[in-house]
Amino acid sequence: MRESADRPTRTTSSWGPFPDGAGFLNNTRISGVELRRLRLPLHTPYRLSYRTFEVFEPIVVRLRDESGRTAFGEGHISPGSSRETREGGWEFCLNWSERMAGTGCADAAGAIEAAMDESPVAASALLTAVEMLAGHPILEVDSEARLPLVTPTHGLEAAEIEAEVEARLAEGFRTLKVKVGKNVDTDLQRVHLIQRAVAGRATLRLDANRGYSREDGRRFAAGLNPDHIELFEQPCAAEDWEANAAVARACPVPLMLDEAICSLADIERASETNGVAFCKLKLKRFGSLSRLETALCRVRDLGMEPVLGDGLSSEPGCWMEACMARSTIRNAGEFNGFLKPRTRLFETPLGFESGAVLLQPGGPPRLDEVRLDAVTVESVRREVD
Repeated sequence: MRESADRPTRTTSSWGPFPDGAGFLNNTRISGVELRRLRLPLHTPYRLSYRTFEVFEPIVVRLRDESGRTAFGEGHISPGSSRETREGGWEFCLNWSERMAGTGCADAAGAIEAAMDESPVAASALLTAVEMLAGHPILEVDSEARLPLVTPTHGLEAAEIEAEVEARLAEGFRTLKVKVGKNVDTDLQRVHLIQRAVAGRATLRLDANRGYSREDGRRFAAGLNPDHIELFEQPCAAEDWEANAAVARACPVPLMLDEAICSLADIERASETNGVAFCKLKLKRFGSLSRLETALCRVRDLGMEPVLGDGLSSEPGCWMEACMARSTIRNAGEFNGFLKPRTRLFETPLGFESGAVLLQPGGPPRLDEVRLDAVTVESVRREVD
């Protein structure tokens, strides 16, 4: 079993829709396209600075080739996180599903990649399904892998926080995510309570989800006790690089940019910002597995550390990010969204043990038709002869 710290790093320097070349991206004909909008109620409300989620509502894409092989992709548009809307993403997928049916994988991928700025998350659902159907090598799991995960914290009061911390540690988690970004004084008090409850047994990641102004971000950073805090994530608006840089200068722990990182140019700009030591990448922002792999390697090439994962994805997206993580990151993954919904989507649920996701060798997971039908609110199929 391969642990995260032992994972090798791939290197690639080119940039384009499919940087590894066309070796895997053949023109296998797409004979069927299925789109589904899902509604996945969560075990516990997931609180961010800009929104509280009680359900996940992803788009799931399924493709089929002429031999009957199938593939999937997922895109969860988070209202308030970007300019994308769920309705716009669904329309994007509907439009491209008509154009994809009957075309080859390479042709479809090239055309969608060229249009992905219209709706990046929706495009990622389509593109990753194409890559899977064509046989992207990153999705070939040849040995068991155990990938440690970060876990969110929800408690607000001291007793609640203490009980939650003990429960998460008992489950094997050693990196805890603390959402801040609302009220500086309240946030600092809560971070202090969590630090006291953890007592050095785990590290913390603080995430403001763009919730602070420049002044509040600096005040929060200046008030931190850095003990066992790994990083402080995205304090200010994604487009306000100056505000984030000002917070980085005042912060006793390294800064990580998240929503600001959507391209290689963003990664390069982050590397030039003093105090930014981490970049967080998500599959749904980079559109394809190949583009994501190139971006992850670029982060390290520029002297920073990549963090990978989307806490708002369900099993299909988390599985793909976990496959990518085996060879590209060496810290706790953020692809923990599959643990939040009450319904799992795979026939054999993605493994979880002692705070880590478990990947098993063999073929790709299969979606469970009964469970999928139970959480589908709208679906469309395109078939060709």
